[in-house]
Amino acid sequence: MTQTPTAQTPAPGQARAQFTVPAKHPMVTVLGSGDALLRVIETAFPAADIHVRGNEVSAAGDATEVALIQRLFDEMMLVLRTGQPMTEDAVERSIAMLRASESGEGDGPETPAEVLTQNILSSRGRTIRPKTLNQKRYVDAIDKHTVVFGIGPAGTGKTYLAMAKAVQALQSKQVNRIILTRPAVEAGERLGFLPGTLYEKIDPYLRPLYDALHDMLDPDSIPRLMAAGTIEVAPLAYMRGRTLNDAFIILDEAQNTSAEQMKMFLTRLGFDSKIVVTGDVTQVDLPNGTKSGLRQVQDILDGVQDVHFSRLTSQDVVRHKLVGRIVDAYEKYDSRNSHNGK
Repeated sequence: MTQTPTAQTPAPGQARAQFTVPAKHPMVTVLGSGDALLRVIETAFPAADIHVRGNEVSAAGDATEVALIQRLFDEMMLVLRTGQPMTEDAVERSIAMLRASESGEGDGPETPAEVLTQNILSSRGRTIRPKTLNQKRYVDAIDKHTVVFGIGPAGTGKTYLAMAKAVQALQSKQVNRIILTRPAVEAGERLGFLPGTLYEKIDPYLRPLYDALHDMLDPDSIPRLMAAGTIEVAPLAYMRGRTLNDAFIILDEAQNTSAEQMKMFLTRLGFDSKIVVTGDVTQVDLPNGTKSGLRQVQDILDGVQDVHFSRLTSQDVVRHKLVGRIVDAYEKYDSRNSHNGK
């Protein structure tokens, strides 16, 4: 997409840019169905005057804003060129990334197009990709380090992206098996009071891991892979005393491990294996007085070579927009009450 000079001379501090969308890209892919994408851009840049005529898009207004709009359209074209559609969410996230970069808050060379077009796994007609800069860095860290901690609130894709990387590693034969584990700590329920066998009692805590697997693999193949031991989904207690070689190991809900359990788990690491630990330190379900192993390990392993901590925030929530607002509201409430000494 190119910027072309216009006949009008803008006032000082003002600018005008014109973009031509190549004919191979239908305007609906750029503007969205019913101009939905255009509305997102207009809402984000209320002071700018944006016009569309044919395959020409023009923007006039504050020079900084016009430059951002130009960069946004350039990034959108790079994404569309890969054959991936732009969504309202992707446009909003692109604008946020560009604004952060403009204000100096962005701390890296990654562009929105690089973030949005990084494929992790293609399965059953859909492709799993990072949607935010922090998610991309988390995925990249898993490639580069042996032990990675993904710490952040609900809905930031910590476990989902780790599992996509695990399936990718299994399919490309980097590992021979995947081990998914969670501590069997429940919120407000006791295992002894639930009906059924031990396996049936444990199952509700592991259900989210099964659900994610079903998104990434042919569901018919999962029982076969589990029967062969290629995929293991088990409570954390089952890890004790083992050395796990040639495996991609994910510990989910790690905020509910004790300090002793965390040490036990991390020391299971064998040769040619990778560990990803995910959790949300604001949602600890441990009995009062038990210190979270995930909180403690950040101090213990800080600076240790080949161990990486990826921190995600409410800005990385990829569920319903309201989830991000709920996370923010709870953080403000907790911060306010801790300052009041309550």
